[in-house]
Amino acid sequence: MDKTLALETMDSLVDKVFCDRYQIQSLLGRQTGRRTLLATDLATDSSVVVKLLLFGPDLTWDDLKLFEREADVLKSLDHPAIPKYLDYFEVDTELGKGFALVQTYIQAKSLQDWIQEGRTFAEDDLKAIGKDLLNILDYLHQRQPPVVHRDIKPSNILLADHGDYGPGQVYLIDFGSVQTAVHGGTRTIVGTYGYMPPEQFGGETTSASDLYAFGATLIYLATGCHPDKLPQREMRILFEDRVSLRPSLIDWLKWLIEPSLDLRLNSAKQAIDALENSKTRGRGLARVAKPIGSKVQLTNTSQMLEICVPPRGFYTGLIPVIVFAMVWNSFLLLWYTIVSATWNSIGWLLGLFAVVHLAVGFLLILMILENLFAKFRLRITNVRIVRSSALFGMWRWTVPPAFREDIEKVELTHSQIIICARTQKFTLGGEGWGGCNLTAPELSWLAQEVSHWLKLPLIRDPETITPKMVE
Repeated sequence: MDKTLALETMDSLVDKVFCDRYQIQSLLGRQTGRRTLLATDLATDSSVVVKLLLFGPDLTWDDLKLFEREADVLKSLDHPAIPKYLDYFEVDTELGKGFALVQTYIQAKSLQDWIQEGRTFAEDDLKAIGKDLLNILDYLHQRQPPVVHRDIKPSNILLADHGDYGPGQVYLIDFGSVQTAVHGGTRTIVGTYGYMPPEQFGGETTSASDLYAFGATLIYLATGCHPDKLPQREMRILFEDRVSLRPSLIDWLKWLIEPSLDLRLNSAKQAIDALENSKTRGRGLARVAKPIGSKVQLTNTSQMLEICVPPRGFYTGLIPVIVFAMVWNSFLLLWYTIVSATWNSIGWLLGLFAVVHLAVGFLLILMILENLFAKFRLRITNVRIVRSSALFGMWRWTVPPAFREDIEKVELTHSQIIICARTQKFTLGGEGWGGCNLTAPELSWLAQEVSHWLKLPLIRDPETITPKMVE
């Protein structure tokens, strides 16, 4: 059916009343086997959207299945930024028989329409739109079972006219490709090229798949160009040279569109935390290169992150040893003086403390050797996190291991990295006993590598943000 014939056929639907209630006003959009119509609900005198699925030679079982699933999902949702389900019934039109889904009408333009009309979006606009849409996705993904939209793109996101305090209200529409976690059977590949993550081409989708499409949508707003028209390298969209955004926001977008599911942000809540962290704490997501001359060894794979820190060295490690030795020997000297004054009555106690002194002296030697010559290792796998030290090739735990899933946050202070796993803390750096020799640039580099691998926002102590870090 050519375009002219299609329009003539659609004209025959104008003013037609479905189900004795919904009077068609105009055509909003069309796809193979589908029509989206603007109608008036005669019972309430309000505008509604009527989506038609018409039987025909191009209709497949998957089309009907997705249409019915869209109706079921909309019926279960209740969010001010998502169209509300109103009705569902069979229809018989000049175009053929089928089904109709009725939902509320939202009077707003799509992001794609805004761009095509020449509107541009500043960095603050991108953040405001991004946060609003992430809150919608968080609502969907937290459902039981989770709801994955699978077709996030500029034409499916509506933006109301902007006011004085922001870009306008954001809405998410078109749940025709929606998937729920309990969905089984054959896999249906849906989505829009340029906005689909790699795993979606294989028919697999998760909540993180929506985040990829969301990130690609923001890149479209920032560049005015669809992602499939932008250059790529190793499946990564290259957009940095086409935008004027802060490095922290660019890094956040790159985290969203990471091709690997293992490295991508995996929840809307996590993405919101990362966005707010980068905004309020400086360049929390900007990647830092390994400092020149650093002897720290970093192994970074999809299965493991391992950091090996060399020994502290003689001068760095000797100071806390000397302080400890002076305090300990001062205590023992005082004790010997007291015992010697009463030798006849408690001479045996002097002998006992002599033995204790020798034992502590031996332990002190071991502590000196460890503080001067031990190397430290932090290893995180998909199962657990372990921090250990080695002296003369013998490794031992410095903190009991914890499960990877228990890791809650990554913090960077002026002297150390702290990885919190419920009640346990795993540190790198630090001063005094158990510390390891890391410079400030090394701490910044390693903290962001850990944050990126764990897909957790890096929380900085405000005192660690130097003028060079703040944008």
